[in-house]
Amino acid sequence: MRKHGVKTYLRAWRKRHFTERQWLLLISFIIGILSGIAAVILKNTVHYTHSFVISRFDVSKVNIFYFAIPITGIILTVLFVKYIVKDNIGHGISKILYSISRGGGVLKAHNTYSSLIASTLTVGFGGSVGLEAPIVLTGSAIGSNIGRFFRMSHRNLVLLIGCGAAGAVAGIFKAPIAGVLFALEILMLDLTMTALVPLLISAVTAAVIDSLFMGKSAAFVFEIVSPFYLKEIPWFIILGVFTGLVSLYFTRVNMKVEAWFSGIEKEYKKFMIGGIALGILVFLFPPLWGEGYDSLKTILNGRGIELTNNSLFYYIRDKHWFFLGFLALIMVFKVVAMAVTTGSGGVGGVFAPSLFMGGVSGYFFGLLINKFDFINV
Repeated sequence: MRKHGVKTYLRAWRKRHFTERQWLLLISFIIGILSGIAAVILKNTVHYTHSFVISRFDVSKVNIFYFAIPITGIILTVLFVKYIVKDNIGHGISKILYSISRGGGVLKAHNTYSSLIASTLTVGFGGSVGLEAPIVLTGSAIGSNIGRFFRMSHRNLVLLIGCGAAGAVAGIFKAPIAGVLFALEILMLDLTMTALVPLLISAVTAAVIDSLFMGKSAAFVFEIVSPFYLKEIPWFIILGVFTGLVSLYFTRVNMKVEAWFSGIEKEYKKFMIGGIALGILVFLFPPLWGEGYDSLKTILNGRGIELTNNSLFYYIRDKHWFFLGFLALIMVFKVVAMAVTTGSGGVGGVFAPSLFMGGVSGYFFGLLINKFDFINV
């Protein structure tokens, strides 16, 4: 009775002091704060888990822990989801879209924290997936639960879900405009001033919160040291075609591998097969560990050769063609590692792996054409 009394009092207080529009703007600000804090928590927990796990690795040696640790992460995630959450977390974006289209805007309360914990266990222990989908589901769940608590209209409830998603994307990338565009395009919200202002409030607030705790530095920092020449345009066109084919491969292999895992009925078989496969892939190709952002930063800093650290390729990395072959194998197996991570019970998204694939593809292409000195032909 006391709980229902508090709810009734808060709802009555809101109706006495705020119009629906005023309350919507205030709630979008609160959602921005909470989704920004969630993004900060997720980035830090994954970072410190990752640092703790690999703190004693010798980069010049092949390390068997690259095989064992990802399996541990998958098992911990499966146990957490099955025995604590007791619900299917699944792919975050699809769950949000289902909630908007058929679920009445309802996202369960555990979605405000369960994806944070599960993705930390998966990615922090080396699962080859991204954090964007879990944080978007978290932000959207925050918006959904706050909106339902105050009995907002269905239209405004959906908008608050979008505010949570926009805040989550803005917080994880420090990019408020990207957060707003994500909510409008992916969640297919109406592009009206009524929707745009709350989305902007949430996105900007979350980005500010992230900057306060994490600093203003961008995820990827690089400097262009050579000028651009018009004669290079054809090579960029070819690069676009190449990366387009890579994306086609990425999508089709992901769908096939996940479909194969969905056909396995017994859960223990899924995480055993997936965990072992992931462990083998990460052991052979350490850059497949986690999101892949560290590998992209290494490439952008001009130290791409360090991708071979802890791998069987470490002592032959100075041989140009062996290194190119190593990069090609990374591109081939990244999507497989990602799909077996999610298919076996890990929690994460596909956005970061797709960025990784694009970055490595560009690096591979650049090394290849530079090897033959095509630019100066």
